[in-house]
Amino acid sequence: MFLRAVDPSRPASWSAAVADLLSSGDPVAALAVFAAALRANPAALRPALPPAFRAAAAATSLAAGRQLHLLALRSGLFPSDPFSASALLHMYHHCRHPLDARKAFDEIPSPNPVIITAMASGYARNSLFYPSLALFRALLVSGSAMAVDEAAALVAFSASARVSDRGITSSLHALIAKIGLDVDAGVVNTMLDAYAKGGGRDLGAAKKVFDTMDKDVVSWNSMIALYAQNGLSAEALRLYGDMLNVGGGIRCNAVTFSAVLLACAHAGTIQTGKRIHNQVVRMGLEENVYVGTSVVDMYSKCGRVEMARKAFEKIKEKNVLSWSALITGYGMHGHGQQALDIFDEMRRSGQNPNYITFISVLAACSHAGLLDKGRYWYKTMKKKFGIEPGVEHLGCMVDLLGRAGCLDEAYGLIKEMKIKPDAAIWGALLSACRIHKKVELAEISAKRLFELDATNSGYYVLLSNIYAEAGLWKDVERMRLMVKARGIEKPPGYSSVELKGKTHVFYVGDKIHPQHKEIYSYLGKLLETIQEAGYVPNTSSVLHDLDEEEKESAVRIHSEKLAVAFALMNQVPGSIIHVIKNLRVCSDCHTAIKFISRISGREIIVRDLQRFHHFKDGSCSCGDYW
Repeated sequence: MFLRAVDPSRPASWSAAVADLLSSGDPVAALAVFAAALRANPAALRPALPPAFRAAAAATSLAAGRQLHLLALRSGLFPSDPFSASALLHMYHHCRHPLDARKAFDEIPSPNPVIITAMASGYARNSLFYPSLALFRALLVSGSAMAVDEAAALVAFSASARVSDRGITSSLHALIAKIGLDVDAGVVNTMLDAYAKGGGRDLGAAKKVFDTMDKDVVSWNSMIALYAQNGLSAEALRLYGDMLNVGGGIRCNAVTFSAVLLACAHAGTIQTGKRIHNQVVRMGLEENVYVGTSVVDMYSKCGRVEMARKAFEKIKEKNVLSWSALITGYGMHGHGQQALDIFDEMRRSGQNPNYITFISVLAACSHAGLLDKGRYWYKTMKKKFGIEPGVEHLGCMVDLLGRAGCLDEAYGLIKEMKIKPDAAIWGALLSACRIHKKVELAEISAKRLFELDATNSGYYVLLSNIYAEAGLWKDVERMRLMVKARGIEKPPGYSSVELKGKTHVFYVGDKIHPQHKEIYSYLGKLLETIQEAGYVPNTSSVLHDLDEEEKESAVRIHSEKLAVAFALMNQVPGSIIHVIKNLRVCSDCHTAIKFISRISGREIIVRDLQRFHHFKDGSCSCGDYW
């Protein structure tokens, strides 16, 4: 059959056989045919060598690739033949040997744009993004901007998406517009992705590109993901609605649903998330590991861990990210032991934990206060699994030790760190200082935080709260003046509730909502009822040296209380109330909601900046630590 398909006397026939076997997914057979070609017809070397290099790359066989390199040198095809040269570079990069690729590249007297692009692409493949961009600049210098084709532009934008210098993407944008490549769908989609990787800083530029381009499903997915990843959930969901109505044969796929579910997760919009999940089921994507993991993440962040577990069970081939998402889901809701049981189940299934998994495990221990188990897994991750703890793991340990009151041990752990502590680690210690009223250590933590992120108002507010609760009003005033002098603005606190697919947002003292009169009336009666049940307003963190009556009035109209009152008035009796708070829930609201959950018989879930609070029967899952 082989001899009927291949004419041994024709070199091109051998080349086609090597290429066909490679494209069919059998690179080893492709290399075997190449060897047979050399024995049968030495003239087949020139046309068959490039696909042979690519076969060695696909098989990640560095040994075969080096033999081919030697053959190319002996025959004179390297560096003279550009096709063989380009394929040789591809082989070394694919086998993770970029230095060998560079040595070969430097032996090519006058590399053409195709070879330069191949080298730049290989650098990007090996995460050497700045060298990749340097080659792109060399391409421009070597000839002109017209030497840049679609392939080169794709490589350049892919590299620019992964570097911190965001000006590179905008410069590349100006270049491709000048040479007319801004009409190529592949180039524009890659450029949009590069802008998306820049986060909120490049949001405006990405939107302009999106609005003016001929959109396909990749374009829609990139823009939706950009909004979702930057916490702009409403915009992501609106764009998803536009995508459904645009027509033109554009249909949602797995990437679309992953992005939209992320938007629902960030916003905590459980009703919208359920509708998206229903669409996932109708399209038969529930078993897809990427979509399924997104569904698990959405339900977890919307406070429905049992639904997350059901979605997890539907995933056909679970990967380490699926398991980690489920562990995270149970852990963030205070179900630490269940999270660890799932971790055991994961390891029994044959999945090895990775860096992300141990973040999930240690966070679960932290949320549930499992000190001994947290210490055990922190040591075991390196000793047994060879995973060096990173700042995320250390942050979890500091939070866990702080929860247990082991602040000196937590501070000692920070001082012993081989890597520089980040704001999350010092923030965890500062939070622990608030709970345990450690003013001196709080000042040390805050000083570090002000050095790392001087514009984050949350740290100033937290330290002010610590001073206020200690009655140190002069220090409270000093903090107020510091914030004013540095021009720092505190983002307005708000709480949101979803009702019938619409998100209702409340600010402190809010009188914009159409039901505000009814809400204040209902809330007043509700507060009277819980005060009769033993609730005493906690005004210690009010950052003003006011009399007690004024302080009490200030905390009565916080956004959390308004949101809960609205939900009690309008939601179906007996249903779970889910509130999203953009900042840390205040101590008084936390106490009040515990009483409300008891007298109303309702389960209330509040997701604040720090964690989830499950209020039920007068208690909270956080154990009054957040």
